[in-house]
Amino acid sequence: MSVQQPWAFAIARGGKTVSNQDVPTAYRGPLLIHASMRVDLKACDSPLVQAAGWDPRDPLATIGAVIAVADLEDVCSATVHGGSCDCGPWADPGSHHWHLGGVRALPRPIVTVGHPGLWQPKPSLVAEATAMLATALNNVT
Repeated sequence: MSVQQPWAFAIARGGKTVSNQDVPTAYRGPLLIHASMRVDLKACDSPLVQAAGWDPRDPLATIGAVIAVADLEDVCSATVHGGSCDCGPWADPGSHHWHLGGVRALPRPIVTVGHPGLWQPKPSLVAEATAMLATALNNVT
């Protein structure tokens, strides 16, 4: 899924576990977190983004690249239907809250073109991200 910076960075580095979306999805499972070519400049000064460690010099602050892998675990649509939820500080009222877990930042960005919303990555992109994470894991152990 493509996400504007600095939100993509906050997912990859700063513990942003909720992605605010206009639509729900029945999909559950792994997602490549792609930093889109657009930057939300006002968000760069957000206290949440600053607390996440936003640093435009960090390689994961790049645009136009996959920077992490996360698992889409659940979707909360309570606030869209006029209710309330306890999805945390990253959750915007009126949005579907896509709950992300198991976030793994890539050791380096993989430059690629993304698409709005959920999109099916090429098998070669998935293989490259998987190999990168496996190599990083092997270097730790």
